[in-house]
Amino acid sequence: MNIRTISGAVLILLGAFIFLNDGGNIGAGTIFGYFWPSLFVIPLALFFHWLYFSMLGRRGVGVLIPGGILFTAGIICQIAMLFDNWSYMWPGFILAPAVGLFEFYWFGNRNKWLLVPINILMVLSILFFAVFSVGSLFNQVASQPMIAILMIVIGAVILLGHKKEA
Repeated sequence: MNIRTISGAVLILLGAFIFLNDGGNIGAGTIFGYFWPSLFVIPLALFFHWLYFSMLGRRGVGVLIPGGILFTAGIICQIAMLFDNWSYMWPGFILAPAVGLFEFYWFGNRNKWLLVPINILMVLSILFFAVFSVGSLFNQVASQPMIAILMIVIGAVILLGHKKEA
């Protein structure tokens, strides 16, 4: 990757941010405030992955754990900063150690006992994402008439659906 590619991508991202920033102040503090995960956390995670894939190889598989954790946490923080939805993105922090451990499992010696905490953390994270996402849909989007119509439609489908003969 050359300097032209990097500077072009940075200018595109900054231009999009300025365009979407509804007339707010654009300064170094604002840019650092919104993009701190992309500036500090994600590059450190990529550095850990670069260490493993280019320098250390199989003997340094342990650097993938903090690399996976930091990368996932950085992505979660960046999404939460851009869309201001920390209250819905917090289960991603439960997912982060699962990603780090999964990378350690995948590129390491494939110890099957690592799958236990990986699956527990992943299921908890998905469960919390689903519960809080559905809860926010009911609180924000769906109103009482919408819920009533949905219940009527589901009830009609159940009653009028094809019966399987045993």
